[in-house]
Amino acid sequence: MTKTLEAAAAAPARRRRRKPFDPVRWARGGGLHAVLFAVPVVLVYVYFSWGPVIQGLVLSFQKTNLVQPAEWVGWSNFTYVLADPGLVQASLNTAYFALLALVFGFPIPIVLAVLINELRKYDTLYNALAYLPAIVPPVAAILLWRFFYDPDATGMFNTALGWIGLGPFPWLNAENSAMPSIVLYATWAGAGSTAIIYIAALATVRTELYEAAEIDGAGIWRRIWHITLPQLRNVIFVMMLLQLIGTFQIFTEPFLFTGGGPNNATQTILLKIYNYAFVNGDFGAATALSVLLALFLGLLSVVYYFVTKRWSTT
Repeated sequence: MTKTLEAAAAAPARRRRRKPFDPVRWARGGGLHAVLFAVPVVLVYVYFSWGPVIQGLVLSFQKTNLVQPAEWVGWSNFTYVLADPGLVQASLNTAYFALLALVFGFPIPIVLAVLINELRKYDTLYNALAYLPAIVPPVAAILLWRFFYDPDATGMFNTALGWIGLGPFPWLNAENSAMPSIVLYATWAGAGSTAIIYIAALATVRTELYEAAEIDGAGIWRRIWHITLPQLRNVIFVMMLLQLIGTFQIFTEPFLFTGGGPNNATQTILLKIYNYAFVNGDFGAATALSVLLALFLGLLSVVYYFVTKRWSTT
């Protein structure tokens, strides 16, 4: 009996003991072929993913227009960018856009997904209609919305609002309404594709939770508040972070709608990077501002993670 117990105690130790690495056996077992197959893929990924990142970091310490030889200037590009008085305005405009998109644009996909999920009949049609704005080319959609935003009383939106006694509104032609107008378009363009993600997440919610709530007499609003939203909590946190990162990189909309106007009311950080590079020909300053933006977004992501970590696990 004693020998049996000793053998049983020694068995886990023998199982934990690893065999020494045998390169011949490893190669014959297919390890060498796996490495040879993976190396080209890894090299291509590193070259096209991390190559531009490293080159951008180097370029941020140089002064160049990509035509003449680059001149090493150290931290001068960062000093120049941070001393630019227009950077404050661009940062405030970008933060203003992010705030409007978060307050008004973020809840809409959630509401849309819940409505489509509740209206089970013709849900395929509703999904297609919700996703329709995402398949429209952004340039074509923006040009179409510029026509809708005609500030005259005969403009598309002003005519429709005139039927209920509102307007006309200047839309993109006024400083106080230009950014909200861009947020309105961005919400229309992105709400559908985001709603599809929420609809997919809703499919994972256990139906017995809703059935139990209905038996207890819970109405639709109580079911949404006590079941749907808590079950979507992690997805909501991830989508909120992605939206914050995306809104701080807004470029296409202000570039095509207003070009940063009127009076720099829609000048964003990425639009300023574009002006540094392709208007002023200073690619060093443009890259330096890009690096600062990347550092800010990285710091924002870390802070966001630690702030929401407790909420997502409770």
